[in-house]
Amino acid sequence: MTLRKSEFILLLALAATVPVAATAQDAEAGKAKAQRCAPCHGADGNPVAGTAFPILAGQTARYIYLELRDFREGARKDPVMSAQLDGLSKQDFLDLAGYFAAQTPKPIPFQVDPARVERGRKKSEEVLCTMCHLGGFKGQNEIPRVAGQQPEYVIKQLRDFKARRRTNDAGNMTAVAQTISDEDIVDLAHYLVSLQ
Repeated sequence: MTLRKSEFILLLALAATVPVAATAQDAEAGKAKAQRCAPCHGADGNPVAGTAFPILAGQTARYIYLELRDFREGARKDPVMSAQLDGLSKQDFLDLAGYFAAQTPKPIPFQVDPARVERGRKKSEEVLCTMCHLGGFKGQNEIPRVAGQQPEYVIKQLRDFKARRRTNDAGNMTAVAQTISDEDIVDLAHYLVSLQ
């Protein structure tokens, strides 16, 4: 039987919608494994070591899993993160993702500038941030929760997307980052932290 190109494409599209058996996450096992993450991200995903580390508590499990995978495979670059992942398996990643996703993010002490918050809110509407990050910026699946995230971390990531130093996003954030200024980036960071 020979398939026409259109039939082949349709079969590929249908195959992509068939669920793949997922390995179960074990948040309790993830808690024990998270000890290696605690010095930077905090034992419960709320960093205590500084504002450069992202809050993992309450982050979507899918996003955490994919980022861990990308660090290990080199699609996302950070020598410290890559070194921390040595010896961890896919199941370890799933367990860590389940554990951190189940934690509650804590408010961070950051004095927002109300004018920057308002400009950041307007910019987020202009570039349609909620199309992916959803209302309240709570995230979904592989799209991260950015509400209440560390401002320094947000600024670094947006600058990295803009400079194409971070490219593990299928191009979406890289494209958006090209349309915003450095001032916009700082405004967005103030707005996002105000949503905690």
